[in-house]
Amino acid sequence: MSATAASPRFVLWREVVFAYLAPALCAGAGGLITRQPGLMIAAVTSIAGTSAVVAFLLGMWLQHSQTGIAWLRHAAPAAVAATFGLGATALAAVIAELLLRTSWFAERIRIDVPLAAAVASTIVAWRWSSIHRKENQ
Repeated sequence: MSATAASPRFVLWREVVFAYLAPALCAGAGGLITRQPGLMIAAVTSIAGTSAVVAFLLGMWLQHSQTGIAWLRHAAPAAVAATFGLGATALAAVIAELLLRTSWFAERIRIDVPLAAAVASTIVAWRWSSIHRKENQ
């Protein structure tokens, strides 16, 4: 990287937009190709929506919780991503199960919500950790 190039920054709104668009387009295309209207609807609701919400909440927490997470700044990005990915997946699985038991949500959220949370949290944590690691070097 040259001395004149700007250092990368963690920009929350960009992370949230991509966290919504990427799974919406991928799952939507999959639903279109396989002619599954349920998947096309889930692509822009339970899959992309969960991904965007997780990216927003985790990104906000990582940006604004600077005091108690000093170890995160020095940990390897893969370790940070794995930790948050597994944690978000477990929490999302519990939330999806509670939603299924207490409301009218489709059975597919049992899979959609934890998978979307896993992917979004892993990517956001990895990007945040990588950017902060570069800034500290």
